[in-house]
Amino acid sequence: MKLTVFGATGGIGREIVRQALASGHEVTAVVRDPARLTATGARLTVLRADLTDPEALRPAVAGRDAVLSGLGARTRADAGVTAPLTRSVLTAMAAERTRRLLVVSAAPLGPVPEGQGLVDRAALSVVSAVLKDVYADLRVMESDLAASEADWTSVRPPKLTDGPGTGQYRKVVGGTPPRGRSLARADVAHAMLAMIDDPATVRQGVGVAY
Repeated sequence: MKLTVFGATGGIGREIVRQALASGHEVTAVVRDPARLTATGARLTVLRADLTDPEALRPAVAGRDAVLSGLGARTRADAGVTAPLTRSVLTAMAAERTRRLLVVSAAPLGPVPEGQGLVDRAALSVVSAVLKDVYADLRVMESDLAASEADWTSVRPPKLTDGPGTGQYRKVVGGTPPRGRSLARADVAHAMLAMIDDPATVRQGVGVAY
């Protein structure tokens, strides 16, 4: 497939690029600083662009089979960046009639699973309070997705880790895996790539966790 990856220098974005290239896909990585992108390959195109300008993003999404976004706040101080940048991507995709979009969100935006224990509920409450600005931004992003014409999927992992990918994780379309406490960034990337051609995930939030 021909794929475009936004946030390609972040933890999940780097893994998307690496795994997509390893699977034989053609990848366009959209970055602000090409020096931070370590991936190389004959099927990789690196495009430097202003992510706040939808017009500048149109060449990156034109003719793509899918667009995958690893955009997100790296720290609490970055809260508020994800929704506006994703809106730019959506605008560019609409202009080019590119439909498939997969983004990274977070588990607290999904429904609380049945049977969730008190410890997990308490931990979720604490995390949601600490990261309330980050999650508020993600809620705006998901609202924008729902209002768009894109064939979107919002992938909602719990706590992210830098462990090796296993390919072994739980996935709940429209829900949240119970007692799902962590997931490696490499497995988030794996899940996103696997969902590209899964019609059951279109216009859905998908919980993923070990």
